[in-house]
Amino acid sequence: MTDSQAVIPAGSRSELRHIVREQLKLLLEQKNYEGVKSLLVPVQPVDIAEAIEELPQSTQILAFRLLKKQEAIEVYEYLSPEVQQSLLQEFRDQEAIDIVESMAPDDRANLFDELPAKLVRRVLSQLPPEEREATALLLGYKPGTAGRMMTPEYISIRDNLTASQAQERIRRLAEDREVAYYVYVTGDTKKLVGTISLRDLILASPDQPIREVMTTDVIYADTDTDQEEVARLIQRYDLLALPIVDHEQLLLGVVTIDDVLDVVQQEATEDIYTMGGVQADKEDNYFEIKFPAVVRRRIPWLMVLILTNIATVFILSNYEAVLDEVVALAFFTPLLIDTGGNVGAQSSTVVIRGLGTDELRYKKPVWVVIRETLAGASLGIILGVIVIGVALAFVGQAAIAFTVAISLLIIAVLAATVGAMLPFVFHRLGFDPALMSAPFITTIVDILGILAYLNVAKLFLGI
Repeated sequence: MTDSQAVIPAGSRSELRHIVREQLKLLLEQKNYEGVKSLLVPVQPVDIAEAIEELPQSTQILAFRLLKKQEAIEVYEYLSPEVQQSLLQEFRDQEAIDIVESMAPDDRANLFDELPAKLVRRVLSQLPPEEREATALLLGYKPGTAGRMMTPEYISIRDNLTASQAQERIRRLAEDREVAYYVYVTGDTKKLVGTISLRDLILASPDQPIREVMTTDVIYADTDTDQEEVARLIQRYDLLALPIVDHEQLLLGVVTIDDVLDVVQQEATEDIYTMGGVQADKEDNYFEIKFPAVVRRRIPWLMVLILTNIATVFILSNYEAVLDEVVALAFFTPLLIDTGGNVGAQSSTVVIRGLGTDELRYKKPVWVVIRETLAGASLGIILGVIVIGVALAFVGQAAIAFTVAISLLIIAVLAATVGAMLPFVFHRLGFDPALMSAPFITTIVDILGILAYLNVAKLFLGI
């Protein structure tokens, strides 16, 4: 086994990547280009891409041009869209065409989504007709759909072939196609009629008809299927690739699991940003966008929260007499509203996640809300008992201690119920449930919690 083939532990790989990045910078500064070539020989394409991305923009093109042509093509597909665009604008025309032509059609379509229209037209017009047609086909589908993310470079066989004929066809096509574990079987009109695994094909008798070996129960999606649903289908049925068909069930392409992993990361990032009250764009790297855009994305939710929190100020001003008479009540206000906000955020988080992963597909919303309400009540009782002891220690008045404890129970129940219910309401209305995120839930619970607390105080303390 050579050094380049050696198995390297994950931790050592991280150290190796750091060493490669530092040595690459140093060798380029010294203009030791032969040293750069030798350094990158045993390095994986994805690690080379990461090292190039961390170079100053002026030297990225130089490092890239020191790669061998085939290696450069592989490295280019791992680069971020920003660096891909920057390099493409620096390439000579033929150099750009060679790189773009060698990319998989789905990766090429993703790249064109990020490029200026003028540059896309220039590059697209110089591609060979076959590649130009494949790319135009994908660009014709709506972004975020199966049609846009599929690759037309799959292997299909006719259902009238024998196993040996099918194997021969696969050997001819495999070099230029994205081969997964499956081979797709079509009829006379290219209609998808079945699938066969490579394992079953190899084990089949040479003269055995494909019809007898293939599986006719095919899991597929049409070109308009949302990319999140594509990811769920691949996960649900443990697939390595999913065939994509049109409305007549004609096979057009496949989505492979590596593309789905990118989608899962994008969608998870979008949901996390949304739940954090940040306007999300799954196509962007938040840490690469310009500073004014950072402020612009975060200000809308904060403005909404300020306006809604004015309601809290209004409520407190209307209960000024209660707070004046028993000043100790104000001591526990932050404790109560923070606890309520946290309980509500917990309930909304688990429901939003359940809706996103389809774990709640067969659960009735009423059952989920009741379950969270009971959880909130249990938490309220446990925390209430603790708070009684704390309140007695600080103010020494049993009436205030029990007022705070009962208020905490009511607030925990309200928070859990609201936190579980609102994501379902938004989902039913066709909005993203992640909009019912921690900031929004916390604000609603704050308002309800203050109302509950002060009214309980009036009742128990006879104010």
